[in-house]
Amino acid sequence: MPGREPSIRRCRFIRAWAFTLAAVALPAAAEDLLQVYRDAQRYDAVYGAARFSLEAGRERIPQARALLLPSLNLTANTAAQRIVLESSNQLVQQDFVRSPTTAGYTFTLSQPVFRPQNLAQRDQADYQVRQAEATFAQASQDLTVRAAQAYFDVLAAQDTLALVGAQKAAISEQLAQAKRNFEVGTATITDTHEAQARYDLIIAQEIAAQNDLENKRRALQLVTGKEYAQLKPLRAEIRLSPPTPNDMQSWVDLAEKQSYPVLIQQAVADVAQLEAKRASAGHLPTLDLVGTYGTTRDTGSLQSGIGREITTGQIALQLAVPLYQGGSLSSREREAAANYLKAGQDLENARRTAAVTTRQTYLAVINGIAQVGALEQALTSSQSALDSNRLGYEVGVRINIDVLNAQQQLFSTRRDLAVARYNAILNQLRLKAAAGSLREEDLEEVNRALQL
Repeated sequence: MPGREPSIRRCRFIRAWAFTLAAVALPAAAEDLLQVYRDAQRYDAVYGAARFSLEAGRERIPQARALLLPSLNLTANTAAQRIVLESSNQLVQQDFVRSPTTAGYTFTLSQPVFRPQNLAQRDQADYQVRQAEATFAQASQDLTVRAAQAYFDVLAAQDTLALVGAQKAAISEQLAQAKRNFEVGTATITDTHEAQARYDLIIAQEIAAQNDLENKRRALQLVTGKEYAQLKPLRAEIRLSPPTPNDMQSWVDLAEKQSYPVLIQQAVADVAQLEAKRASAGHLPTLDLVGTYGTTRDTGSLQSGIGREITTGQIALQLAVPLYQGGSLSSREREAAANYLKAGQDLENARRTAAVTTRQTYLAVINGIAQVGALEQALTSSQSALDSNRLGYEVGVRINIDVLNAQQQLFSTRRDLAVARYNAILNQLRLKAAAGSLREEDLEEVNRALQL
């Protein structure tokens, strides 16, 4: 009905406006660390390249096995000729023109019977796959640490910006109070100038904090491919516990045995050892079983215009004995032996590096937890110092610069405490990564420490 149309339009407009207001009023859902890690797994190019490298490495096994299995080849050919014969003596040979064709195929079967090089290469493939799997596991651990690092870097930058904003508000209030006191004659112009200088400085710090936050967000986006409106922060009541086991040597022993850099280098050493064995086998004879079967058809030749079909089959043992190759076999043998010795030294270096890294990371965890405890106590003391200076300023026993210094100390302590907590958590992840025991469950445990 025409009379109802304006009313319907008004209802639709009201519903649309209400929906828009509701959408604006509802805050964006905060993402947690586990979701950020999932996004990184799907997007990160370094992790993606490692995954495809693993797929390529696993193909070494079927390639090596193929060297021990029979190979079958088919070759085929066809040809057409034109033969023109012009005789100089027609009584002996008359002129003729022929266009014979030839076609044929041959099946060739080859089965290695004794090839020690192929056996060594088959064994090498197993270790090469182990190397590829350890390399991918290392990339997975690296992604976990990088995603957590980028996540907590954003949280730290947000905390810094929020604390700078709070400090700016406090200094602004102190500046206004200094101006009022100067106007009534209870303070000197020096208090105003000092507060103004601090206010100007905090404005510059706020700009730097905003720029740093934007840089940290871009760094997180590089890992995950997404921009996040909000990230879940750590719970305020979180308590950090020491690593389990709480013994440095236990972690060092794990790292020397199962850290992925060590496992990678161990696989490289095993491959090098088998390569030396394979090079030595180059002096040995090889024996293959070879069989052929083929058919050739033609429609004539120069001598005859009658076609024919020939079928042949053959089976044989083929022995090859390397006698002298210009010294290349001995040279490759010496090269493989030197590479094996080098791989052993690289393996020892990997173990030593893993031990040093684990010790350093373990100490960073222990000292980081102690630093968090000290900063928590310092935060309480800084708050008490600020309250005392404010009270002293009001009764005239403290000056404005004392209050400003106390404010700066309080906010610096809050920032240092937040950063120390993030670093302690990250160092615990790094410690497990150094020992080759970092798993997704460890990230889930950290994720449970975030606010719901």
